[in-house]
Amino acid sequence: MINKREQSRKPKPEGKKKIKMDHEKPSVCVLDASTYVGFWILKGLLNRGYIVHAAIQKNGEKEIEKQIKEMEKVEERLVVFHVDILDYQTILVALKDCSAVFCCLDSPDNYDEKMVDLEVRGAINVVEACAQTDTIEKIVFNSSLTAAIWKENICSEKDVDERSWSDQGFCRKLKLWYALAKTLSEQAAWALAMDRMLCMVSINAGLVLGPGVTQQNPRSTMFYLKGAAQMYENGVLAFVDVNFLADVHIRAFEDSSTCGRYFCFNQIVNTEEEAVKLAQSLSPLIPLPPRYECQGSEVYAERLKTKKLDKLVEGTAC
Repeated sequence: MINKREQSRKPKPEGKKKIKMDHEKPSVCVLDASTYVGFWILKGLLNRGYIVHAAIQKNGEKEIEKQIKEMEKVEERLVVFHVDILDYQTILVALKDCSAVFCCLDSPDNYDEKMVDLEVRGAINVVEACAQTDTIEKIVFNSSLTAAIWKENICSEKDVDERSWSDQGFCRKLKLWYALAKTLSEQAAWALAMDRMLCMVSINAGLVLGPGVTQQNPRSTMFYLKGAAQMYENGVLAFVDVNFLADVHIRAFEDSSTCGRYFCFNQIVNTEEEAVKLAQSLSPLIPLPPRYECQGSEVYAERLKTKKLDKLVEGTAC
């Protein structure tokens, strides 16, 4: 599927690392690096010369975790930490000497009410650990468009932008547990970050597409797509290329003027032809009849706006 936007040795344990942006890149942490998005952020950071603390949960994506451990053997700027997001101390260890954390929380299993609570508690622990780590300068929080688009009257809104939040009651009513987890965890992170006076930005991503996504990120993909028909008809079904998404996360860290939330997507799916192409790109997760032909020509109004993202990509972030 063609996107419409342009895509554009282990650190010593003791002592604080001096940040030298002109010559030596600082240490940063990706937590959880074994998530699909986290892994691509990790690779992007290494390509830019950063020292990366890859924080991995024990129940993370096994194929990605294996790749990270193989990379650690040959990449001297990569060090792996095993963390439990409910164990505050393990997060502190992974954050030691880091100037930023890229927080990417996703359940490798099912999303239900219990998982919503666990993800919220995990987000709170990560932000609180940052508050107790005197080297952290910025939190880049990976969130989702589903934290902004689910509400009773979304079809009546002309524009949906970063000021919009999904309605908790509506998410519970429709059992949109993934959307609820992303909404509550991001809100909890924002509340605590502001209380602790921490610099934080959130990247609210569309449906993430990219190499191996159906094998390495199947559950999150399907959870995101719950209610896809309503998203499509209301002009808020959007996708983003994972490489572009990772680049936006890193830009958000590197640009000191970034602030608040950023919607991040490459294309809104608003015609049947585009919807079929999306389904085909996610095969076999989404089955289609072998000779399916588009029946309609209706074009749904696009409601999502990305003015802030455009400015970030152009270099004028806020």
